[in-house]
Parts: sequence; structure tokens; C-alpha cells
Amino acid sequence: MSKVIIAVLGTAAAGLCAEQAVAQSTDYTPTLPPVVVTAEKAKKPGKKKATPSTEANRAAEPVPQDIAEPEPQTLAKPLSGTVLSGAALTEARPGERDAAALLTAAPGVAVATGGGVSALPAINGLGDERIRTELNGMLITSACANRMNPALSYVDPSAIGKVEVNTALAPVSKGGDSIGGTISVERAAAGFATVPGEVLTAATLSTFYRSNGDGFGGAMHAEAATQNLNIAYNGAWSQSRNYERGGGEEVRSTEYEAGNHALTLTARDGRDLYVLEGTYQKIPYQGFVNQRMDLTDNQGWSVNARALQHYGWGTLDARAYYQRTLHEMNFLADKGGNMPMNTDGSDFGYSVKTEILTSPRDKVRIGNEFHGQTLDDWWPPVAGMAMMGPDTYENINGGKRNRVGTFAEWERKWTPEWSTLIGARNDIVWMDTGDVRPYSWTSMMQADDIAAATAFNKRDHARTDVNFDMTALARYEPGAASTYEFGYARKTRSPNLYERYSWGEGMMASTMIGWFGDGNGYVGNLDLDPEVAHTVSATAAWRAGAAGEYEVKVTPFYSYVEDFIDVNYLKIFTTSNFQNGKFRQFQFANHDAELYGVNVSGKAPLWASADYGRFGVNGTIGWVEGERTDGENLYRIMPLNARAALTHSLGNWSSTAELQLVASKDQVQSLRNEFETPGYALLNLRTSYLWGNVRFDLAVENVFDKLYYQPLGGFDYADFKATSGAEYGAVAGVGRSFNAAVTVKF
Repeated sequence: MSKVIIAVLGTAAAGLCAEQAVAQSTDYTPTLPPVVVTAEKAKKPGKKKATPSTEANRAAEPVPQDIAEPEPQTLAKPLSGTVLSGAALTEARPGERDAAALLTAAPGVAVATGGGVSALPAINGLGDERIRTELNGMLITSACANRMNPALSYVDPSAIGKVEVNTALAPVSKGGDSIGGTISVERAAAGFATVPGEVLTAATLSTFYRSNGDGFGGAMHAEAATQNLNIAYNGAWSQSRNYERGGGEEVRSTEYEAGNHALTLTARDGRDLYVLEGTYQKIPYQGFVNQRMDLTDNQGWSVNARALQHYGWGTLDARAYYQRTLHEMNFLADKGGNMPMNTDGSDFGYSVKTEILTSPRDKVRIGNEFHGQTLDDWWPPVAGMAMMGPDTYENINGGKRNRVGTFAEWERKWTPEWSTLIGARNDIVWMDTGDVRPYSWTSMMQADDIAAATAFNKRDHARTDVNFDMTALARYEPGAASTYEFGYARKTRSPNLYERYSWGEGMMASTMIGWFGDGNGYVGNLDLDPEVAHTVSATAAWRAGAAGEYEVKVTPFYSYVEDFIDVNYLKIFTTSNFQNGKFRQFQFANHDAELYGVNVSGKAPLWASADYGRFGVNGTIGWVEGERTDGENLYRIMPLNARAALTHSLGNWSSTAELQLVASKDQVQSLRNEFETPGYALLNLRTSYLWGNVRFDLAVENVFDKLYYQPLGGFDYADFKATSGAEYGAVAGVGRSFNAAVTVKF
């Protein structure tokens, strides 16, 4: 395996010896600040709209740019990262309502199957809470033992302005309590009037329909703005029935309904920016094909404030937030039965970050942040069910997880060609929870849980972790045609509340815990240590063309993770309800592990003609392997995969033909009975037309109605239960779907 590591890391290093002479690229701006040029169309009399703020008129964060026109790269935005704009996200797949699924446009990103709006993203094989996910600066923790409400489920794609995806080499100013990387989602930029005294208005209405699942919904954005004040509303609603797999067979427990609302007040004072936002979400139901439970209600509220101030020495960015979720699980119609499970969770915190320009070539970033989490997880009794009563089962009782982090980071441009960044941070995590209880202290049917609760309550639950992270990056830009970047990162993540404090050892209780979609049971571990990942990676980017329109980027990586939180085998379930050995019980446990692979992305124009338009290609390739040092494969590792797209534009027409290729998954974790899946190829077609202020989108996904199985989809529990165990297999992907969307701007 060492030969593999040397080979992939050598890919980028070899480019250092290559000399190329090509035209200047717009991506190469080593010394001069970016110049922002705006062009406004003539306005019709009597109609005035808010114009998006830019560097020129707001001097705060730049307006989100399309992925084809990235912001100038600094080491604060590593070359291995990706910036996606709202347009690139929402126009790529008309009608898509799962924000996580849209991130697959970024190299190295894969998603594990969840509900219709609750997929779990992974970066280079590390997913879920191993990724720090920021939603408008908020850190939202899933308040669910099955991860039915992850952070990205709280935002509709129509409200996204920019997404920044960073790998494990993310600077410490963008990290903390994560080992896999950072996903940062920001709202669309506010617009302001340009003439004093004017009040300008703008609105966008959109609707969509997806034939597969009979999905439909809509979104609305409305804003009013003066020169220094903007108030905006974003709302979205969508629903879908169960989708059909290739060939037309229904995939049970995939229906959902979701609604999101956000009201944002933005004020500016010269170059300074102040934002206050409130949100509300309601998901009345969401099926989970690979979980024993379904979501039967999810309500979330949040308030979020930000102040971004500019001084002669640099900037000060301060945020504070509070978010609360009330979550209920039970069974929808496809699974039947009754077993209520409730959670009440909250997240709250602040961050204060400053960037100091100590010299024309030096920037120092210093910051402090706090993130608090509280969680109660209880299961009400069910009348007439001896195994679920007579008392309330307390899974997490008054759980608390608080973290305070402090960092310092120095970025320096030594020469026009060389620049470096080095940073360190400390995070202290305090965790605790109260005593627990089973459904009954006397029933023989609860013997395993009675013994487990008694043992858990005898122990001290308080835990404190003192974690240290660092990132060191160097970038070499010999000219406009190439950029090389390499670095090392040490990142740490402490266990979450469920990993440490889930205590039930009965068959039913333990199978209610787990976000892995495998049907197995999981027990927490009070003695878990934090995960520590050591990552080395290099990125080489080669460009050509007057505007850098030809580009290839290669990023090999290797991570060694000390105390990776995986599982130890406890026992096998042998009763008829658990199909005589198909399911097992595990306890979370520390194991050393390693992951390695390479990501490749590229783009190029093909041909341009005044009569036939412009043709281009772009694509990504991702490969990652992961295994424990004892030889066991890691769970949910995406196999070799690629995306290739042929694009065309002519006037107001834009079209894309996309080919998605996924190799067979034969590297599986046998310990958890992970399924092997065959390789597949999917063809997707999309086209759009802009007619005045109306945009029409049409798409056909999975054109040939291919039957395929998702490598990270897990176990189809819904079919298993509906057929009394006769169907035992992987989750099938979505079959052919005809999609349409209409967007109107006012």
C-alpha cells in the first residue's frame, strides 16, 4: 500500500518540473487585488430593482460567483477546495430539494442515502459529523439517533447563495471538532439601492415537478431595499410520494414533505455589514428506506446575528446564534406499527474572528468560538405493549456537549511565486448526561436494558477532551499556467452524545440507534477517545487559454486516523424477528484507520460558432480507499466514480448531457454485512431557456431507466419488513424521471 501512497502523492510533485508557456489566466492573481467590473442593462421607466451588492459598492463579502468563475484563490481557500454558487447548484438539477445531493458537483464529495431532504455528505470517505457543516455561520447538530435532521436538511437549495467545500486541509480558522473537512453554506447576498431615498423591490417565484414520485413544490424570494437596509423573505415547500426504481417498481418509505421559511434583515454602514435572520422549518413526514424508523414530525426554529466590520488594520467578524429542534419518529404506512421516539435538541454559540493585515505580505487571523448543545431523547410508552412500557424509556437524559475553541493563523506571501499558511487551534469539549431508565425496572422482557441502565447510572458520565489541531500549507505559482499546493493537517473530533451515551443493550433498544442504514444495533461507549487524523495532500492545477478556460486539477491525499470511532462486535440477533443472524449488535470503539485516494477535475471548451453556439466539457473523477489497521474495511466508502458533462449554449439556450459512472463496490465491511453493489452508468439530460424574466428548465434523469443500487444506500429495510424478510438487499436508486421547472423574476 505504501507504493500506492507514493504514487498518488507523486502525481502533483511531478508537475513541479514541467515548464509551460501559455497565456495569462484570470485565476492567477498573485499580487494585485481583484478588479470588479459591473455592467447594468438599461432600466425601463417606472421599474426599478435591487441590484446585488459587489466589492465596489458594499466592500464586504463578494457576491457569490458561478463555479465557472471562481474567486481569486488564497491559502485561506485551499486549491483542494471548491466554491459552488447558487446558480451552479440550483440550475444543475431542476427540482432538487436536497442540498446535500447538490454538493456532488465538488470533487471528492459523495452522499449517503437518507430521507428525501436528509442525505449525509462525505468528503474523501469521511462523512457525517466528521465534517464541520456551517449553515450561515451556525453549527447545527442532528437531534436524532438516526440522523434524520442533519444540518443541510434545514436549508432549501433556492435559498443558497454560496457553498464552500474544503477537505481535511481546511485552515484552522475554518475547522474545529472535525477531521474530514468543512462545508460552509451562506445565504444569497443582499441587494441594496444605489440612489439615496429610493425603495427598490425584487421578487422571484419558482415551481417544479418531478414525474418520478410525483414530486412538486415551489419557492419564493422577495426583498425590499434602500441604500443601506434590506429586508428579504425566502420560503420553499416541496413534497413527493415514494419514488420508483429503474424498471418501475416502487421503493417504499421514500416519501416526504418539507417547508422552510427565513426572514433576513441586512443593514450596512459604509463598508460594515449587519445581519439578523430568523428561520422556521416544518417537516411533517419523511420516510427512511434504510432505517427501522421514519420521521413523523420535525420543527426547527433559529435566530442568527452577524456583524462584519472593517478597520484600517483589517476586519472583525462576529456571529451569535440559537437553534432549537423538536423531533418525532415513528412508523409511516409502509412499515406500520407504533413506537414513538422523541427528541428536544438545541444548538447555541458565538464566534469572533479577526483578520489583521500586519504588512502588505502578511495576514494574521485570530478567533474564538463557542458551540453548545443540549439534547433530551425519550421514548414514550405504548399502551398494551409489554416491551414498550409502562414507563418512558430515557435514552439521553439532559445531555450536554459544550466546546470552546481558539485559533491563530498566519498567512504570508514570500515572493510572487511562494506563499505559506500555518495555523494552530485548541478545542476543549465538555460532555455530560443524567441518569437513564428503561421502559420497566421489573419486567423480565427488559432484563438486558435493566442491567445496562443500572451499570450506566453507576458510572460518572462527565467527560472532558482537550484537543489540538494544526494546518500547514505551501503554494507555488511559477506562472499563470500552473499552481502547486501541498500541506499537512492534524485534526481532532470528540465523540458525539450518541456515541458516548447510548446505553441500551436490548435488541429493540439498540437497533433504534444508528445512522448507518444497515439494520444493526449500536451501543454507546463512555470510554471513547477523540479521533485524531493526520492528513497529507498535494494539489496540482494546470491551466491554459486567455481566461483559464482549460483546466485540470489533481489532488492525491492520505489520512491516518488514530482512534477512529468504528465498532466492536457484541453479539448476533437470533430471534425470528431479526431473521436468524442477519443483524448484529455492536459497540462504538476506537480503531486506527487509514484512507487514501485521488480526486481529478477538469474543464475545456470544445468549439464555438456564432451559428451553433459554444460547446464545452467538464468532469470529475474520485477514488478513495479506507481500512482499519487490523485489515477490516471501513464502512460506506464510495467506489471509483466519475462524472462527465457536455455543455452547450446558444443565445438564451443552455443544455447539458451528463454521464455518471460508478464502479462496482466490492470493498465492503463484512463485519456489518455491508452490501456489494454492481457498477452502473447513468445518462442525464438538461436544458433551459431564458425568455425575458422567465426561465424554463427541463430535464430527464436516468434516461434509460437503469436499475442500479446506491453504493452508500445501505439496507432496504422497508422492503425487508413489508415482505417479512423475503426481500433482503441494497437500496435501489431513482429510475427515470422527467423534471420541469419555471422561474419568474420581478
